[in-house]
Amino acid sequence: MRRFIGPLVIGIAGAAVLIALGVWQVQRLQWKEALLADIEARIAAEPVALPAAPDPRADRYLPVRAEGVIGAEELHVLVSTKTEGAGFRIVTPFETEGGRRLLLDRGFVPDEAKGAERRTGPVAVTGNLHWPDDRSSATPENDPGDNFWFARDLDQMAAALNTEPVLLVVRQEDPPAPGIMPLPVDTSGIPNDHLEYAVTWFGLAAVWVAMSGYLLWRTARRTT
Repeated sequence: MRRFIGPLVIGIAGAAVLIALGVWQVQRLQWKEALLADIEARIAAEPVALPAAPDPRADRYLPVRAEGVIGAEELHVLVSTKTEGAGFRIVTPFETEGGRRLLLDRGFVPDEAKGAERRTGPVAVTGNLHWPDDRSSATPENDPGDNFWFARDLDQMAAALNTEPVLLVVRQEDPPAPGIMPLPVDTSGIPNDHLEYAVTWFGLAAVWVAMSGYLLWRTARRTT
């Protein structure tokens, strides 16, 4: 019997650890789903007036409606969509009726339309405030000189367009802007891989139990 104790203890301990990790990922999945549901509710809430001093934490995803004037200057941010492929986000200055200048993410244009003329001037905008986190360790540096941007770095964009470092992402322009497809804020960019992690840990636990059982079977055969 002593020959069985070691494999049995290792088998039980390993399975317990792997199952615990799987259960933890299920709990994380429930937490993330609740968080995403809360964010989606905030995104879809009734629009309000632009806050006097938007806060990156408290006002992230805040729905806003504002009237003002879209400037003619543009920043072109490289982006790819599932339906349209590669193209550019169009970011412009937006001067509100109260005289504030913000960054306005108007949406997507295909690569061949980057240099096309677009409607500017007076507009009513409905959208969401956002402080995007587009940059990763693999993201190239922006090239403001050639107006080629890889990430929406708000401080750098605000300096280029002489605006506040506040971004309003368009859901709707009134009147509409022909040729621009809005890319409104949503939760698609927030990772939620906890289900895959849970399946992985539970799968490893099953393999561990099977291997432990096989080891015990081999041990039993050697003792007979």
